[in-house]
Amino acid sequence: MIHYFDSSEPFRLEQGGQLPALRIAYHTYGELSPAKDNVVWVCHALTANSDVADWWPHTVEEGRFLDPSRHFIICANILGSPYGTTSPLDVNPLTGEQWYLDFPPFTIRDMVKAHRLLADHLGIGRIHALVGSSVGGFQAVEWAVEEPERIERLALIATATKASPWSIAVDETQRMAIEADETFHQRRGDGGLKGLAAARAIGLLTYRGADGYNLTQQDKESLPEVHRACSYQQYQGEKLCRRYNAYSYYVILNAFDTHDVGRDRGGVEAALQRITAQTVVVGITTDIIFLPKEMLRLHQMIPQSRYFEIDSPFGHDGFLVEHEQLNDILNPFIND
Repeated sequence: MIHYFDSSEPFRLEQGGQLPALRIAYHTYGELSPAKDNVVWVCHALTANSDVADWWPHTVEEGRFLDPSRHFIICANILGSPYGTTSPLDVNPLTGEQWYLDFPPFTIRDMVKAHRLLADHLGIGRIHALVGSSVGGFQAVEWAVEEPERIERLALIATATKASPWSIAVDETQRMAIEADETFHQRRGDGGLKGLAAARAIGLLTYRGADGYNLTQQDKESLPEVHRACSYQQYQGEKLCRRYNAYSYYVILNAFDTHDVGRDRGGVEAALQRITAQTVVVGITTDIIFLPKEMLRLHQMIPQSRYFEIDSPFGHDGFLVEHEQLNDILNPFIND
């Protein structure tokens, strides 16, 4: 069930701007124990929403690592997203007009600040397990460094401590596609949709990689009218346009590129030494965004960390597809 938390206080942002007010959308599953000691908090990635059961198949189920019969599971929608949290298509209460590209720039640290505000509102002092995959992992590692006393267990899946030049280049290429759509600059709710579709198609190449495409998108005939891979790219672009908007996608990509857990903390290694949570780091063998060797290095820098690897041909998207392997790793970690 979706819930909303509204704060009428100005929400100050790391880069100097502020939002006059803030709304956070969130979903919960299960019951909060009287001691409030059974919280499992999930941080979601780019275009997901706060309904974890909707986008992460076979995870929010009894007997799985997100078990609502044992834990109170919560996921908050990220800042800038069109799924209920304050975003560029909302109205700026100071001007009476929608924000669009006037939405103030924000960072991963600001996303986590909003999560912390919600946790305080709910009276959650301790989080039994904090789980983040992909850019959700950006948020999770940031939170574990910022408030180590709050996080008991930490699961970081296919993620990083800092946006790499490679991932920033991928994001910039997607932004270039959106900016090339003239309607994006016309302050309209459906602006930039062709650019968004192209950006999504670009992103998908990095999510799946060659192995994933070659396994699933082979043509069934020797000379097809439309290649299966082409129709797949078109379909995925159009599919995102039906549920998202170009302005949210654009500003969230900008926020992702700010990620650096070591900023103002003496560097990444010094920052990670602040983590006191028992930690599991999970890499994916064919991930070309967050390489397994980078995930292994992340594990080596975190005290009380264990490393696991998912074997999958589906690249970065393996964390969504290989739910059985992921459950084998995380179920004992979270529910033991």
